[in-house]
Amino acid sequence: MLIRIWGSRGSIPVSGKEYVKYGGDTTCVEIRTKDDRIIIVDAGTGIRRLGRRLIEEGRYSYDMIFTHAHWDHLMGFPFFEPLYTKRTRLRIQGCPFAQRFIQTMLSKIVDPPNFPVGYDNLKARIHYEPECMERFQIGSVTVIPIPLCHPNDGNGYKFIEGGRAFVFLTDNELDYCHPGGRSFEEYGSFSEGADLLIHDGEFTPEEYKKTRGWGHSTYTRALDLALQAGVEKLGLFHLNQARTDRQMDKLVKDCRQRVVQAGARLQCFGVAAGMTFKL
Repeated sequence: MLIRIWGSRGSIPVSGKEYVKYGGDTTCVEIRTKDDRIIIVDAGTGIRRLGRRLIEEGRYSYDMIFTHAHWDHLMGFPFFEPLYTKRTRLRIQGCPFAQRFIQTMLSKIVDPPNFPVGYDNLKARIHYEPECMERFQIGSVTVIPIPLCHPNDGNGYKFIEGGRAFVFLTDNELDYCHPGGRSFEEYGSFSEGADLLIHDGEFTPEEYKKTRGWGHSTYTRALDLALQAGVEKLGLFHLNQARTDRQMDKLVKDCRQRVVQAGARLQCFGVAAGMTFKL
């Protein structure tokens, strides 16, 4: 399983020299399976660059999964260039929403007055899968959803292939239980032994005093979860839109110092656009 990050920023894309290292695009993750399937997780602004890359490679068949319907995870969809060619075959999973809702949600994004082209003018052949069960298969990868602790619902996912596991829990608040969310212990069990955990780490503990209930975690609690679950690598995700590269580096440094103090061997890092992982 090859995992490539196309966007890790939260809430809104940013630009400027202070954001070069970690990037300014919002959530988009690409997974390539051993049997050469392409899975796209979320359609934040990072999907624009992914689309251009796929066209350059001559790849036009993909599976797409959404974590939830907030704007920063959808805003790149109209700019995904493969949508405008008849060669494209796109299969969209029902998780975490019903098929009809996904169709409505995406059509509203590209229809006027939100976008000038219109959903009916997309040339790609789009197939919507029904609502997913407790687990489903995309080629050689098993996908297991879990409800996120976030306003308006959503799902995190575990991707398993060849005995390796990647857990993706963006937009997940560990210290406040939103309707439908799970407990800290349940997320720990879900992540147990993962080779890679990418988790929401948007806030510092000081910032969280004012943002409790907004649907996002502190980087320190994400670390607590990773240590409890015994994962190999922790990537801090959904980077705050105001967090500069230098400020993010300080959080990562503190995270690593906490790992040493805990006597653990966990690898902690900030997730940056362009990162690639092989499991």
